[in-house]
Amino acid sequence: MSLTEISENTDIFKCPVCGKKMFLENRSLICSDRHCFDISKKGHINLLLNAGKQNYDKELFVSRDIICRKGFFNPLIEALVSVITSHSGTGGKMTRILDAGCGEGFHLTRIIEILNNRPKVKNSNTASENQTMDRIGMSESRPEFGEGSNNGSRVYKGVGIDISKEGILEATKKSKEIIWCVADLAKIPLLDKTMDIILNILSPSNYSEFKRIISDNGILIKVVPGPDYLKELRKVFYEKTDKESYSNTKVIEHFERNFNLIDTRQIQYSVKLDNDELKHLIKMTPLSWGVDENKIARTLELGIDSITADFAIMVGGAQN
Repeated sequence: MSLTEISENTDIFKCPVCGKKMFLENRSLICSDRHCFDISKKGHINLLLNAGKQNYDKELFVSRDIICRKGFFNPLIEALVSVITSHSGTGGKMTRILDAGCGEGFHLTRIIEILNNRPKVKNSNTASENQTMDRIGMSESRPEFGEGSNNGSRVYKGVGIDISKEGILEATKKSKEIIWCVADLAKIPLLDKTMDIILNILSPSNYSEFKRIISDNGILIKVVPGPDYLKELRKVFYEKTDKESYSNTKVIEHFERNFNLIDTRQIQYSVKLDNDELKHLIKMTPLSWGVDENKIARTLELGIDSITADFAIMVGGAQN
């Protein structure tokens, strides 16, 4: 994140202390009450007031990055690009996209690059993904993954926030054109109605804050696990317990109580992982938290032939 990016977008920030507008002074964002937040040399700004204990460490985000670069989420990213372009309309205005809970930043970086026709982040597509594309339910005229979908009439500007500083530090390595912030979803340091699209991918939500910052006619795109997401790990880790199965019904119902559901998509596919990649997948998923280390070691010893990815995408508009 460069100073230019901040200077061109100071109109989106609000002070996390007093809620007032902020402006750029040297290498800091400052409000009229002189609350000051420095922009780090690594390319992010920390707007988090209280950093509590977290389960998300650097190793987790490194593992997530490895799995992302493997191509595990490629069909999901393609689907999200399709949803965004379908609901963005036409015209030359700038569209601001917030990734609320962006983690290490891979998804937002890839989405912005494709939308703006600037693919840079390299990853490897697996055969299983290529076989899956026809199951996503998109039109035949869609761009190939990574080809880009912007005809130059619209510019997409990315903002990524996450409560984990380690995640944001990893994100800064991926793009200097995205604004990266350490911040809490419970108190998002953005002014009202400043975001046109909010992404919330496999991350907790704060709907009251989402309603506040979303622009008129803006959309929220939330991705939640489907019932079969990582079912192979669930079976091994939680066999014969209530955690062996999963339902997203309550999560979807909660979404519908807060936003008008205007579009849904279901994606399911399988990805082959070698043992080293399986180790990183286990490291990155909360499904492994609290699981006995011997059980994890046994899983890696036996191996798993393929892993199921299963997602539900919900698109919502603000309720009147």
